[in-house]
Amino acid sequence: MTDLRCTYCGEDGLQAGFILDESPMGFGRWVEGALERGIFGGAKLSGRPKWEIEAHRCPNCQHLEMFAKKRA
Repeated sequence: MTDLRCTYCGEDGLQAGFILDESPMGFGRWVEGALERGIFGGAKLSGRPKWEIEAHRCPNCQHLEMFAKKRA
């Protein structure tokens, strides 16, 4: 994604980045559907679509824009 504009202040040139997750995978993912917890309190993920989160920060107002990107 290039030439993104901040939806908060209108600034051009958002900086690409990612949402850090402390899990072994190391990056955040968006999971389709409402949160359901298993017997040990963790999220139930089996069979649910998962998308990588692509984050962009506005250099002017620091607003974050996030997009779900399907893994290839």
